[in-house]
Amino acid sequence: MTDKRLWSYKEIAAHIRVQPDTVRSYRKHGLLPPPDLVEAGKPYWYAETIRVWVANRPGNRGRPN
Repeated sequence: MTDKRLWSYKEIAAHIRVQPDTVRSYRKHGLLPPPDLVEAGKPYWYAETIRVWVANRPGNRGRPN
């Protein structure tokens, strides 16, 4: 089953163990996938979208998702 929870910068940051501002910077520089939803101007991603991105991003070095 696909995980349909929506994650904000905060949840993504916790998942990859960085600060939310780092995730914002990733988006600003085109390093995050496009948001799955934008609501009231705030971007959100499905948890599954982020897990796939983490698994495929450069420098992952096999870290757990």
